[in-house]
Amino acid sequence: MTPRTSGHPDQVITVILGGGEGNRLFPLTQERAKPAVPIAGKYRLVDIPISLSLNSGIKRIFLLTQYLSSSLHRHVQQSYRFDDFIPRGFIEIVAAQKTREGTSWYQGTADAVRQGLIHFDNHPHEHVLILSGDQLYRMDFREMLDQHVASGSDITIATLPVDAGSAPSLGILKADGTRRITEFVEKPKDPAVLAKMESKSAMPKGRPFLASMGIYIFNRDALRQCLDGNDGKDFGKNILPAAIQTKKVSAYIHDGYWEDIGTIGAFYRANLDLLAREPKFDFGLGTAPIYTRARFLPGSVVEQCQVMRAIVSDGCTILQSVLDHAVIGIRSRIGENCQIRRSILMGADYFETPAQRKDNLKRKRPDIGIAEGTVIEDAIVDKNVRIGKNVVIRASGKSGDVDGANFFVRDGIVIIPKGATVPDGSVI
Repeated sequence: MTPRTSGHPDQVITVILGGGEGNRLFPLTQERAKPAVPIAGKYRLVDIPISLSLNSGIKRIFLLTQYLSSSLHRHVQQSYRFDDFIPRGFIEIVAAQKTREGTSWYQGTADAVRQGLIHFDNHPHEHVLILSGDQLYRMDFREMLDQHVASGSDITIATLPVDAGSAPSLGILKADGTRRITEFVEKPKDPAVLAKMESKSAMPKGRPFLASMGIYIFNRDALRQCLDGNDGKDFGKNILPAAIQTKKVSAYIHDGYWEDIGTIGAFYRANLDLLAREPKFDFGLGTAPIYTRARFLPGSVVEQCQVMRAIVSDGCTILQSVLDHAVIGIRSRIGENCQIRRSILMGADYFETPAQRKDNLKRKRPDIGIAEGTVIEDAIVDKNVRIGKNVVIRASGKSGDVDGANFFVRDGIVIIPKGATVPDGSVI
């Protein structure tokens, strides 16, 4: 029998890792799981791997969750309701749980998948696609699957060509001329070790190193063998270095945009990068859009504003203000004579009613949104925040980590946490 040289998406299940605490994204993860963090005004990080999987024809998806997962569960359940138009398609949420076998909280990426095997086995499949829930990129996984099958690999790792300056902060793989991976080093700091890790596959000029993207395709049996034969908790640190010695592990080279949204700085830059005339990542690409919840909000009202590059999401009201490199989330309210510069406003989960605004007056607190005369620069304002009149929020002059009563500073950026109140006249 002639071996297949391409795979079929119907033979694949997707597993999205969504259980990490996201400590480096604090305080955005203070009340939510990392994949539930809003991005680009109206999306959540988890929308990206789900959409990429669906657009690649892979419609059986497991989402592994653990930490502060209620808002993540709610978003997925409200956004992705499959019906007869997507036969055999589903998104199943697998939360960490105590069982008779004694398993409990996920101890790492590999441990999460190991605990999920009992759920995956209920659905016939030949391959398992493992994705992270906190990355920004585009990829057609059918191309990666075709290479995986054609090469006869047990495991294929998506990799990104990087230069010597970026390599020490990433997991670096060495591949031979056939793209078979022969070595793996996690964050190589020693120049001598790094020099030995240049890959022999055809590489873009100036980027001779292959960095793991944390995206894997396993043959079904190979995944079980790797997890049963190794009690390691993490794919990058434990499972893959061992598998390279006993399995055929290959590199799939992705030479495109990829951003790991692991820190406040990375999250901030990824959002503002979307404001470019030709952004590196486009949520609205016609042939493969990023999906999210359909909210049926009204169009935004923008009255006599000066706008220099901004994303304004649905349901906003912005009055006589300046938006200069700003990402404005759903249901945002910005009063007159405000300045929003190089900042991200995540908006609100609901519109306040007249009765609620009357109660705000009684309680002497601002309405949800940004009151008149306020200046916000180099900041992230989380959801449902109340910022009073004539407030000044600026990151300039702030260094190191700062934890204030109603704000935080991380990576030189001011963050106003979800649900915080900033009184009239405050200076942060």
